[in-house]
Amino acid sequence: MTVRIEAWSERDFDLLLAANAPELMVHLGGPETEEMLVKRHQRYVDLSADRTGAGRMFRIVLLPEEVPVGTIGFWEQTWNGARVYETGWVVLGGFQGRGIATSATAAVVREARAARKHRHLHAFPAVDNAASNAVCRKAGFTLRGACDVEYPPGRLMRSNDWRLDLSRPPS
Repeated sequence: MTVRIEAWSERDFDLLLAANAPELMVHLGGPETEEMLVKRHQRYVDLSADRTGAGRMFRIVLLPEEVPVGTIGFWEQTWNGARVYETGWVVLGGFQGRGIATSATAAVVREARAARKHRHLHAFPAVDNAASNAVCRKAGFTLRGACDVEYPPGRLMRSNDWRLDLSRPPS
């Protein structure tokens, strides 16, 4: 599947609204309120404008159609006492099952590797989210085991800790 990732911008709020659909948020604690989405959108815009290596957020664009079909990004996080990058994605329902998330994740890995700031990129899909766990496996991440992650804030989610070593050459 051919996709391009483009830096998140002010014009992407409608994409964030679409990605907040109940069926897409089932593994993430449910949809957010509009107020929460406005704040998230501003965080995404700010992160994409940042040039310190804190991370980037992107819209996923399906080619050759040039249609925005999801969101993906990477950001700094402290995990087990170490500074790492974390990644996460959402692909809109009508576009799932076509390899879009895997292709977009490969593009984000290239971006995180190019930032040359942190050695590891982690993903924390819910243990029962078979599709996102498959994306991690296909994208070359190594499963480190199950863990509890707080997401959304105040709620523990049973997740798998997938890690990719950004210092190793791509396979």
